[in-house]
Amino acid sequence: MSVFAFTFYLFAISTIVGGLFTVISRNPVHSVLWLILAFLSSAGLFVTLGAEFIAMLLMIVYVGAVAVLFLFVVMMLDVDFAELKAEMAKYMPLALLIGVVIIMQLALAFGTWEFAEHAADNSATAMSDLDNTTALGLLIYDKYIMLFQLAGLILLVAMIGAIVLTLRHRVDIKRQNVVAQMHRDPAKAMELKDVKPGQGL
Repeated sequence: MSVFAFTFYLFAISTIVGGLFTVISRNPVHSVLWLILAFLSSAGLFVTLGAEFIAMLLMIVYVGAVAVLFLFVVMMLDVDFAELKAEMAKYMPLALLIGVVIIMQLALAFGTWEFAEHAADNSATAMSDLDNTTALGLLIYDKYIMLFQLAGLILLVAMIGAIVLTLRHRVDIKRQNVVAQMHRDPAKAMELKDVKPGQGL
């Protein structure tokens, strides 16, 4: 077995193991640590494929930001995971039904999959002389610019939706009414009192 094959199998097995233990771990902190292992192994796979830019992007964005954010949130928030799991058990039949439907769709898709005889088109041949980062930039920001912008718009809508769904207004807190402050009458906003010497208000 060559060094390349050994490295590929090592990263592939560690990616699968990391993803599996991310799902089945009972401790959420351990799940995040296994997720970091899966990200690191995926970055190693990208390096073996010659996509160094995507590998470093995966390391910086997912391992350096997202996974660490997950870890801090899980460790700092006092979340009752037993109560969450009890609530999730109510939706288990629906989740199993959706999972079966997705597996059936994947089976149908891969059952009819056929490889084309000439999979490499002229654009891929023309980009073979470019380095990885330049070819990726030309594909994203030139050929697939509309899809890239739509993906960003979908992420923006998802972020706004998450904020709207989790926003809660407490009624026992006195809040600032900016509109009422802007439309107040300056003549009524302040009252002058003529305080006599030796007297109080």
